[in-house]
Amino acid sequence: MKGLVLAGGTGSRLRPITFSMAKQLIPIANKPIIEYGLEHLADAGVLDVGVVVSPETGGAIRKAVSEPARRLGLELAFIVQGEPLGLAHALRTALPFVDGDDCLMYLGDNLVKRGITEVVTEFERERPNCQVMLSRVANPSAFGVAELADDGAIRHLVEKPIDPPSDLALVGVYLFDATIAEAVESIEPSPRGEYEITDAIQYLIDTGRSVRASIVTDWWKDTGTREDLLAAQRLVIAEVAHDVQGEVTGSRIEGGVHVGAGARVIDSTLRGPVVIGDGAEIVRSTIGPETSIGARCRIIGGGVEGSIVMEDSCIEGWRISASIVGRGASLHGDPPEGIVTVMLGDQSEIAGP
Repeated sequence: MKGLVLAGGTGSRLRPITFSMAKQLIPIANKPIIEYGLEHLADAGVLDVGVVVSPETGGAIRKAVSEPARRLGLELAFIVQGEPLGLAHALRTALPFVDGDDCLMYLGDNLVKRGITEVVTEFERERPNCQVMLSRVANPSAFGVAELADDGAIRHLVEKPIDPPSDLALVGVYLFDATIAEAVESIEPSPRGEYEITDAIQYLIDTGRSVRASIVTDWWKDTGTREDLLAAQRLVIAEVAHDVQGEVTGSRIEGGVHVGAGARVIDSTLRGPVVIGDGAEIVRSTIGPETSIGARCRIIGGGVEGSIVMEDSCIEGWRISASIVGRGASLHGDPPEGIVTVMLGDQSEIAGP
């Protein structure tokens, strides 16, 4: 079985963060989102992996995943999707890499708690033409949605329906045999101008192929918005092991925290779960809960809760919540009163009056 990780797209809902970085590289608990997917593929024994990238961010993706791939024993190939014309178009672009083998397609901005090992085992045992992971959601109109037959087969798929036939959303993990090549070559663009993976799977259904569902029994998160990213971090960071490697002086720790090597926490309070990156400096500040502070950040006289602060950033005096602060960004000067929420891109600066 070949793996395909889709790591293209523009990430327009996450601007300004995605003006300068691929959405798949945004860190959750100080680890890029895409790395969680690579770990799941390795755990499932899918080691030959194609990464579908855009021309704009492909170089950054390649650089970011090379070391994790080596550590996980993955053999990576990089496939450029010239235009963001949909998931089925990305799959069609990757067909020469798949080369008629079974294929597992994984969206690179998804998080699935229990991984994919069970669904891979089930697919290889039952041998349907296609198997799709589904999860019950409160807002199915925002997703591709499946309608199931009584025997668990997928009867019908529709992309972002106004009147959803069920609350079962497509998670973003798909398993195919070689018949998917015929499907992606046969469909036409949707009204929004994209080649929809739901249309390709519906083609398999309509031509009598076996299309099965696997229902996610634990959490799954699509990370397409700021709120989704922070919700994903809350889920992931709750399971981070308590591990203090750096220096903690005159400070109070509540709950589980990870303090990276070379980090310094001085006269501060850490309210876990919290992850502090290597070489960070926290002085006279309150951090957490549900917060990650990237490597080499400086938080001086401030407060950060429920937020993602990326590497090399500096926050002096400000108190922020439910925020995302990009790489090398800075908040300083006289801060506003109370706690504020910010979405700050890489190398950006906000200076108080």
